Amino acid sequence: MRAQFVLSEIGVGLRRNLTMTFAVIVSVALSLGLFGASLLMRDQVSTMKGYWYDKVNVSIFFCNKNDADSGANCAKGAATQQQKNDIKAELDRLPIVQEVKYESSDQAYKHYKEQFGDTPVAGLVTPDQLPESYRVKLKDPTKFTVIKSAFSERPGVMEVQDQRDTVEPLFNLLNGMNIAALVVMGLMLVVALMLIVNTVRVSAFSRRRETGIMRLVGASSFYIQMPFILEAAIAGLLGAAFACVLIVGGKYILVNNWLAKKIQVINFIGWDSVVTVLPLVLLIGLLMPALAAFFALRKYLKV
Repeated sequence: MRAQFVLSEIGVGLRRNLTMTFAVIVSVALSLGLFGASLLMRDQVSTMKGYWYDKVNVSIFFCNKNDADSGANCAKGAATQQQKNDIKAELDRLPIVQEVKYESSDQAYKHYKEQFGDTPVAGLVTPDQLPESYRVKLKDPTKFTVIKSAFSERPGVMEVQDQRDTVEPLFNLLNGMNIAALVVMGLMLVVALMLIVNTVRVSAFSRRRETGIMRLVGASSFYIQMPFILEAAIAGLLGAAFACVLIVGGKYILVNNWLAKKIQVINFIGWDSVVTVLPLVLLIGLLMPALAAFFALRKYLKV
């Protein structure tokens, strides 16, 4: 009988405040959708970093005969074979080095042509203008500074370059987008909490006569608050469910059927990451409105 009464009160409250309940559902859905998307974007950035950092190399470029004006290291002209051999021997002794590959000027020119094809820029470069280099693969790409400090000032070395510099701006952009999504999510969450509190208070005010009677007949505080808390929890859970639909739809439509086909060089996160995020979204959608309603009622009803 008590359960039936509570359920009937929940139905009455949702019908009376249908517009505000709908606003709560939408705001919770958007805020939790952004929350889930930010978690997935964080996983995506971590996956991409692991993928690309594992592939990038540290390049030690040697001076050639055209680099006499490139700096003190190249003042004596092209690097000698002895200088190259000494650097190779030192690289082989370093425990952080996984592999060292030599690239000649002709090989560098071939890669340059593959990159730029038949564009006008490709015709401006000749093989003798491209330096020889060692492509150094590190066991831990973050140890690049060890290689740079050890070899950047060596005679015959024109430059020590970390290829991470080419992908780092992309990761910074993605991290910035992730932070922006979290900020918007925070704002939407504040809006959702304000709507929940106002909805609960309006619902309590509209039923102040019923709650007054319940107090007179000796109803417990928990029994009086339960319909209002469940109303907020149901609205939040519906919003969280809609957020899950948005997350799954975004993964299927935006990532799998568009981005994955357009950008094939990126290893996108799988459904396992999405499945991990969805229960968290549902849990927050259930608990957040319920707790907000609980504290709002304690102050408003003074129970």
